[in-house]
Formats: sequence, C-alpha cells, structure tokens
Amino acid sequence: MKLLFAAAALLSATPAAAQTNPITKVLQLISDLQTKVIKEGEDAQKVYAEYSEWCEERSKNVGFEIKTGKGEVEELKAAIAQGVSDIGALEAKVEKLAGDLSVDDADLKAATEIRSKESVSFAAEEKELVEVVGTLQRAIGILERELRKGGASMAQLKNAGTLTQALAVLVQGSMLSTADSSRLASLVQSSSDDEDAPPGAPAAAAYKGQSGGIVEVLSDLLEKAEDQLEGARKKETQDLHAFEMLKQSLTDEIKFGDKEMKASQQNIAAAAEKKAGAEGDLGVTSKDLESDTTALGDMHRECMTKAEDFEAETKSRGEGLAAMAKA
Repeated sequence: MKLLFAAAALLSATPAAAQTNPITKVLQLISDLQTKVIKEGEDAQKVYAEYSEWCEERSKNVGFEIKTGKGEVEELKAAIAQGVSDIGALEAKVEKLAGDLSVDDADLKAATEIRSKESVSFAAEEKELVEVVGTLQRAIGILERELRKGGASMAQLKNAGTLTQALAVLVQGSMLSTADSSRLASLVQSSSDDEDAPPGAPAAAAYKGQSGGIVEVLSDLLEKAEDQLEGARKKETQDLHAFEMLKQSLTDEIKFGDKEMKASQQNIAAAAEKKAGAEGDLGVTSKDLESDTTALGDMHRECMTKAEDFEAETKSRGEGLAAMAKA
C-alpha cells in the first residue's frame, strides 16, 4: 500500500501538461517500482545467502575448534594426572632407595668395624703364638744340645720333680732366659688346665724317669702351638675373604642404589617439568575454549537475528509486490 501511495504522490506532482495519459503513467510507475523492489529483493537475497553461508561455515569451523579444544583439554588433564602419578611413584622409589642405601651403609660400616677388631685380635694372637713357637723351638734346641753333651745339668734335670723345677735348672744354668722360662711354665699350666688335670701333672708324668721326657713334652706343646697358629691364620684368611665378599656385595648395592637414586631424581624433575608444561597449556587451551564457546553463542544469536530481519523484509517486500499486482 505504501508503494501505491508513493506512486500516487508521483502522479500528483507531475505537471498537468505531462499528464496526457494518467493510467498509462501510473502503470508505468508501478511497473518501474515493481522492478526496483524485485531487484532490491534479489540483491538482499544474494547478500543474505552469502551471509548465511558465512554463518554456516564459521559455525562449522568454530564448532570444530571447540571439539578440538575439548579433546586437548582432556588430553592435558590426563597428562597432568599421569604426571602426578609418576612423580608419586618415583618419590616412593627414592624413599625406598634412601632407606636401602642407609641400611647398606650401616651394614658396611658395622662389617668394617668387626673386621678391624678381628684383624687386631688376630695380629695379637699371631704375635703371641709366633713368640710361643719361637720360645719352644729355642728351649727344645737347648735341651737337645745339653742331652747330647750330658753333664751335671742333665743330672739335675733328671732329679727335677716337675717341669717348673726343670725349667728352673735351665735358667740357673743360663741355658734358658727367665722370660722364656716364665712363658713355657705359663703355657704348660694353660695346657694342663685345658685338659682338666692338676697343675704340673701332665708334664711330670710325661718326662719323669726319662732323660728326654721334657723334650717330648715341649715338642708336643710346640706341635699344638704350631697347629693353633696355622688354625688362626686359616681362620683369618677365611674371615678376610668373607669380609671382602660382603664388602664387594654391599659396595655394588650402594653403587647401583646411588645410580638408581640419581636416575629417579632426574625422572622426577623431568616429570615435574612435563606436568608444569601441561598445566600451562591447559590454562591457555581452556581460555581459548571458553572464548570459542562464547564466540559461537554470540555468532549464533547474530545469525538468527539477521535471519529474522531478512525474513521480515522478504515478507514485507512480498506483500508490497502483491499489493502492486492487485493495483
């Protein structure tokens, strides 16, 4: 109707001289106006079609970005959770390694202290036994030499009732030192105690009434002392070997534990760095996702508004054309 009124206004504004055929002029104006309206409709349709295509394409792209962003967020959250799990496991491993290393260090220290005490004890025992063996060898050598010579000293030895008396004869004859005599007496006494016999009894029984009996007693003691020395040295060798084996085992465990500890600590640092990177990426990705989601909503509302406006304009244009057609 507005278009008809516009056409009538044009006619009323035309000079009377020019209005030779009013109906023809009106029809021409209506036709021109219809053409103009149709052209405007076609142009509007083209613009809207392009805009609608843009809305659809943009909605698809943003939707894809949102989908991708959600996937990345889930992956980053999983990476962070995995990092937390890895760090926890590695820290537990480090704690266990620290405990094991502490035990190994303590065991090695204790074993070393025990070995040191064993070594000192053996050295003292060996020194004493070597001295005993030397004393016995000297005493036996002196007695054998005197036995071959005979003389007053041998007569006094035969009359000695105990080994202590026999040793006193040797000291008086300057054949044996006081220190060696004391050591031998102590050794014989110790040997008698070990056999649960009265002091001096074995020695006296062993050589009484025999010119060389004291040599046999001392030779027996020498054999026992040499056996004891050999046994002590053998035990020392075994103890030393056992210690070296234990030391090597503990040293290897400590070395391996230190290596594992260092590797685990490096892995903790790497996992923490990776986790921190994932947390940073999650913040950026989440922000982008929120922005894309907001943009998609705004674009959807804008496109819907444009569509409604276009529909209203198209409807109005159609009604105008219908009115002009009836005119």
